[in-house]
Amino acid sequence: MSAEPVLDVVGLHAAYGSTPVLRGIDMHLGKGEIVSLIGRNGVGKTTTMRCLIGLVRATAGHIRLRGQAITHLPPADRARLGIGYIPQGRQVFPRMTVEENLRVSQLAGGKSDPQMMERVFAYFPILKERRRQSAGTLSGGEQQQLAIGRAMVGNPLLLLLDEPSEGIQPSIVRMICEALKSIRDQLGVTILFVEQNLDTIMEISERCYVADKGTIVAEIGRQELHTSEAVRRHLLI
Repeated sequence: MSAEPVLDVVGLHAAYGSTPVLRGIDMHLGKGEIVSLIGRNGVGKTTTMRCLIGLVRATAGHIRLRGQAITHLPPADRARLGIGYIPQGRQVFPRMTVEENLRVSQLAGGKSDPQMMERVFAYFPILKERRRQSAGTLSGGEQQQLAIGRAMVGNPLLLLLDEPSEGIQPSIVRMICEALKSIRDQLGVTILFVEQNLDTIMEISERCYVADKGTIVAEIGRQELHTSEAVRRHLLI
């Protein structure tokens, strides 16, 4: 994929109240890259994702999306500019049907693209089969597919996923990984994901950023990802 810059994060700081959490995050993603953000629990990975989408306020540093400064924009504006966010725990609307979940996202983004809805069903056929079913009755793996599909109907250029394999059986995780690679290959979407599962990291990451104590302390490149040890030493597994 192209090295055209999509996401630039420089010196990003954030805090919860008076407690600093991010102390200088630096990341750069090009178009069509699949990059993981890894590290032990409690080092600021989820806060980084929440800061990128605007749910946590940056106290210093900057975030640029395709060269445009978005550091102080609210989450809705970032979504309209092309960021799709799939939070940890998925957070689908449980009383709405699968199709209603997808259409709410479509309306929120101010877009109506029937072709993208059909693409979501092509990537995740179970969603088409369950389209009239309440989202709260889906399995964890099905809800994760719905959460990704809900982000996709907004036609994003960047997807942020927080722990996409959490609580999902391995066979479904592998299917989701294949779908994410197809989304990247066919649509040119850039993907940044937080993950603790070694198999998932190895399956789809092209490179990894390693977080520790609110900063990026290492980058694992393509060559190092050929063996699991380079990743394993940064995780509590």
